[in-house]
Amino acid sequence: MTMLVKFLVTGGGGFIGSHITEALINEGNDVTILDNFTTGKKENLVKIINKVELHHGNINDFELLRNLTRGKDGIFHQAALASVQESFSKPQEYHMVNVIGTKNVLETAKEFGIKVVYASSSSVYGNPVKIPIQENDPKNPINPYAQTKLDDEKMARKYAGDGVRVIGLRYFNVFGERQSQTYAGVIKKFLKRAKDGQAPIINGDGSQTRDFVYVGDVAQANILAMKSNVNHEFFNVGTGTTISVLELADHIIDVFGLSMKPIHGPDLPGDVRITKADISLAKRLLDWQPKVDIKEWLRDVITARTNLDLITN
Repeated sequence: MTMLVKFLVTGGGGFIGSHITEALINEGNDVTILDNFTTGKKENLVKIINKVELHHGNINDFELLRNLTRGKDGIFHQAALASVQESFSKPQEYHMVNVIGTKNVLETAKEFGIKVVYASSSSVYGNPVKIPIQENDPKNPINPYAQTKLDDEKMARKYAGDGVRVIGLRYFNVFGERQSQTYAGVIKKFLKRAKDGQAPIINGDGSQTRDFVYVGDVAQANILAMKSNVNHEFFNVGTGTTISVLELADHIIDVFGLSMKPIHGPDLPGDVRITKADISLAKRLLDWQPKVDIKEWLRDVITARTNLDLITN
């Protein structure tokens, strides 16, 4: 398949969206960004700001979205509200942005006959019935944010039935440069405290495990999904490996050379106990393979100190 050249990236100034945008620009594509910068930052785009067409706006502004979609070859839909804890206090706002906003994206894609690759979430599984988690395993969201992502998937299936080419990527715990406070922020929070000589604060006993996947690998999964001949599917985007939150905190303390123990606080509501992705489907159909290991990345970042401010600010 010939690489498509004109893309719209919703949420292109955000944590994951900015990495997708950067990768697309590096491949020589024409990229338009739509972002309201509620959580995204223009600083995330500093390397490529002069190479993109940037629109400050909202995916719930249907006419703006429609105008920006016209003439594009594909949409990378990353715009969303993504704080599990905040979703409990703002369920209607999360539904409006994450569900109605995604419906707008799918509606414009249907009108113009273009492909959508969008951000779903491993949170749709809730507490899994078995490990590793496969794409066809039961869905049991345990917080309002996760429910919006499952609602999106039901909608994506409906639009796929109408001929829309749409792929949903179920992100596990994404980490890396430009990480926001709300999106899988445990690494950022741990690093920030350790950098200041303070002990990381763990919610609960720390035995909860996570499948952490590097943001650059996630960006590649998006691009490979867009390039692929797959018209409609949902893919796990993780690593198939896990680390406990306690082990993560201890590793960061160790690499910083500090002598302390993590502080334990109360469990967070809506927090799943264990995540681990089966990524065989993405490997097989997208030829995608994660390359960055969380422990090695942390060691490199902490030792070099070069990107530490980028990650903790």
